Amino acid sequence: MSRASFPNGFHWGAATASHQIEGAFREDGKGESIWDRFSHTPGRVQDGDTGDIACDSYHRIADDVALLQAMHLDSYRFSIAWPRILPEGTGPVNEAGVDYYRRLIDALLDAGIRPLPTLYHWDLPQALEDRGGWPERDTAGRFADYADTCMRALGDRVDHWMILNEPSIFTTMGYLLGIHAPGRRDLEAFLRASHTVNLAQAEAFRAMKAVRADATIGTAFSMSPCEPAGEAEDDAAAAERWHAFVNLWHLEPALRGRYPEAFADGLPLDHMGIRDGDLDRVKAPLDFIGINLYMRTRVTHSDTAGWGIRAQPIGMGGDEGPRTDFGWEVWPKALCDMVMRITRDYDTPVIEITENGCSYADGPDKDGVIRDGRRIAFFRGFLCELARAIEEGADVRGYHAWTLMDNFEWAAGYAQRFGLAWVDFDDPKRPRTLKESGRWYGSVAEENGFET
Repeated sequence: MSRASFPNGFHWGAATASHQIEGAFREDGKGESIWDRFSHTPGRVQDGDTGDIACDSYHRIADDVALLQAMHLDSYRFSIAWPRILPEGTGPVNEAGVDYYRRLIDALLDAGIRPLPTLYHWDLPQALEDRGGWPERDTAGRFADYADTCMRALGDRVDHWMILNEPSIFTTMGYLLGIHAPGRRDLEAFLRASHTVNLAQAEAFRAMKAVRADATIGTAFSMSPCEPAGEAEDDAAAAERWHAFVNLWHLEPALRGRYPEAFADGLPLDHMGIRDGDLDRVKAPLDFIGINLYMRTRVTHSDTAGWGIRAQPIGMGGDEGPRTDFGWEVWPKALCDMVMRITRDYDTPVIEITENGCSYADGPDKDGVIRDGRRIAFFRGFLCELARAIEEGADVRGYHAWTLMDNFEWAAGYAQRFGLAWVDFDDPKRPRTLKESGRWYGSVAEENGFET
């Protein structure tokens, strides 16, 4: 293609998450989240970093919106902090928290930017974790109540919503591997959590539609095309099982009321806490599928790996592409491959790319300019592949770069920089500077495409 072009009305946006940017972790009645507890526990987060201040977005709505405007973006994917709305996860509503999101949403609407809030981007109220967290079945009901509260409070202003961000990641990293909050390593807890999350997704969907039937509601799924690492049939079968586990474990139940065949010896239904009628209850006919994608996955067969999946992912992508500062392979074709797989297998659903980005540490030069050419090359490659997928028939309605600005990158603290804008974390005022990649991305959004 000589030009990567996108459909009329295509949404260009950026994505963030509440805990990663807001700060104000104890202000105006906000409750403690599992990430507040986790990051304040020594040894959990690189360099002892916390999200206590982060980008200070709680106090800087105008600055955040100005960055979006500077890049000509018309969509902003942010998340709502559950403990800012319901400090204990349930009970009385914290009106100061609701007011913060109303002010943010109103500022976006005044700027002509579509608000795209995510209800859950990993900051579970600590009070609910103390009662069992996501492995506890009751958490699904509490989440549905929270979804109802948000829709009643903000649904007059917001047309498009996301329910969850990357359910496969926060359950695996938080309850199986212990790398993320709440830091548990328990296979049984993970299996129960994954089912509770699917119940929560569906119950929240129904609760939100009951308040506003015409709302457009989806979920952001972490996805990666799974390729066999070798020529053996066992590797090909292992790659398909891994695809079922990492890409479909929370999508297939919602759209088809069943779990995909990810485990070599059959699904561990008893360990997941599935009850009669649950496979009907997990159904949620999502209005669109959000895809978060960073890399491809190469998979080999293993009789002992994958907790019964008998599949072993190799490294962080393949060995053919360059690496980001996070050690992730840059492989743009992965985006086209994944979008087309979902397009074929799910009858051309509406898709939005809800995260895609890269970490590079390029900072200001002597002139104060952040010349992050590697990030421009990353976005150029992935957007070319996204345009190719659209040309081949995928119904993709928007793209959200991860992320608007450098922020608290979970267990990596402030060591990894994904932002289109540079944030000076050493300055209490947290000044932001648009990187050259942000300027390039802004030109793409303004022109709805670019020369390849």
